Amino acid sequence: MQKVIIGSLTALALAINVANAETRTIKMGTVAGPETEVMEVAARIAKEEYDLNVEIIEFTDYVTPNAALADGSLDANAYQHEPYMQAMVNDRGYDFAIAGYTFVYPIGAYSEKYDSIDELPDGAQIALPNDPSNEGRALILMHNEGLITLNDPTFLEATPIDIAENPRDFRFREIEAAQLPRVLPDVDMAFINNTFAQPAGLSLDDALIKEGPESPYVNLIAVRGGDEEREEIRQLVDAYQRDEVIEKAEELFKGAAVPGWIEE
Repeated sequence: MQKVIIGSLTALALAINVANAETRTIKMGTVAGPETEVMEVAARIAKEEYDLNVEIIEFTDYVTPNAALADGSLDANAYQHEPYMQAMVNDRGYDFAIAGYTFVYPIGAYSEKYDSIDELPDGAQIALPNDPSNEGRALILMHNEGLITLNDPTFLEATPIDIAENPRDFRFREIEAAQLPRVLPDVDMAFINNTFAQPAGLSLDDALIKEGPESPYVNLIAVRGGDEEREEIRQLVDAYQRDEVIEKAEELFKGAAVPGWIEE
């Protein structure tokens, strides 16, 4: 009888340990590439300091990570800025919250044919990211450079139909963000997020137009509403916002990743 009781207690203890391990695991969505490598540093710190397991799940687009967060497949994701997240919330009715901030990854306009925007010919073909807000982000940069005039240069979800004046008859192609480096040889200029520019060998220093560190498009760690104060989420955010993570981002992005939490 004693052996049975001891065996039962051992099985119960194992079951409790397994359950505890599962509750101490965060499923984190990232976009494949250097941002995943940055998150891996945070995951290591979370494990070392909090015994928190961070399971990183990579995606190759900007839509699926939010769908996975909404349906519970993820506990958090880290790949988007607030204007993009808000656009998705408005469009799809997601209930998301911001748990913390990561980096500003500036967007830039690149060309394999021209060395400055002054060389762009009339009628030049320009590729834009087709996702909510990032398209507006690119058009606002063009507006600020005097290349076009927008009806409302503060409208973050602007598309080409919101252009009031296009004196040089630029033609626009709306392309999925991840595909923009591939179409660069076929267009005169393309706006490419640094998430995809850096793996393609593009340096922000070579961009014809680029955002500065004052950009409002700081990326964030998104969670479902109500989870932002969950202990594991707070520990994950703390593990991310460390000097070791900044150093890794500096190594990978060569100065093109600006910490977005320093002033929090």
